[in-house]
Amino acid sequence: QDELKFNMGPENETAVTEFILEGFPGLDQRQQLFLSLLLLLMYLTTVTGNATIIFLVCVDRHLQTPMYFFIGNLAFLEIWFTSSTSIKLFAILSSDQKTISKSSCFAQSYFYFALGCTEFVLLVVMSFDRCVAICQPLHYAALMEPRLCLCLVVAAWVIGFTLLSYRLLFLLELSFCGSNKIAHFFCDNTPLFKLSCSDTSLLWKIDSVFLSCVIMSSLCLTLAFYMCILFSILRLPAASERKKAFTTCSSHLITLSIVYGSCIAVYMYPPEDASLKTNKIVALLYPFLNPFIYSLRNKAVILALNKSIASTITKL
Repeated sequence: QDELKFNMGPENETAVTEFILEGFPGLDQRQQLFLSLLLLLMYLTTVTGNATIIFLVCVDRHLQTPMYFFIGNLAFLEIWFTSSTSIKLFAILSSDQKTISKSSCFAQSYFYFALGCTEFVLLVVMSFDRCVAICQPLHYAALMEPRLCLCLVVAAWVIGFTLLSYRLLFLLELSFCGSNKIAHFFCDNTPLFKLSCSDTSLLWKIDSVFLSCVIMSSLCLTLAFYMCILFSILRLPAASERKKAFTTCSSHLITLSIVYGSCIAVYMYPPEDASLKTNKIVALLYPFLNPFIYSLRNKAVILALNKSIASTITKL
């Protein structure tokens, strides 16, 4: 029998107070242990990579510019975003601790989507920064002053967590009185809504429209900034200058492709068309990629890292 916890609610309904995250039920114990070790290695590498970026941005004066300030904030966000699902997944795979309380499940769902929304806003801010740097290079330092950069980052976090507050309010109003098995490794919206014995049709519509608006509006703003960047690059007289400008934006464009591509594939289809297998794979892999694609392949970051390692070795 499943390890469930129930309370008897009104009208003799059995109210669910815990959920069971099924994770990857098709894997045997040995495969789950191998996957947990692999994910632990990926998680530690990702956290270390992001923490290294934050450290370098803080200590290296060559990286104390608006662009690297935003990169450092993205790295900080990625640590929390990856941790919001990975830590519980390790427990599911390594020790078979699949239960999660109702309140913890709702909190995980809220923070996952709020951090995701914050990332979209932050990526728009970073696109704006690159637009100003390439289109208005002579006025860049005056326009992107530290106070404005700080305000933009704070606004990204406030917007992300405020806009997603509706989700927490709706979740708290839902009742669960049937099965408590979530066919995922975290409390994603589709499997969670399907378990509710409340009428979730309004929530489905609001969630679908809202997520689509967040993704598409941020994508349109980002594309608008990059159209301005493209026109400015094409007007540059020297080929070396055009190449340098394209190189500066390449990592950001790759990250944008991964983030928007994965979210469009998972969250912009109607729930009946969504593939749970695709959802799991996307949710599992893409948070681990950003520090390597976006930051650690950046020449300035690599140079600062080499200097820091050389300095440490010299002191020893």
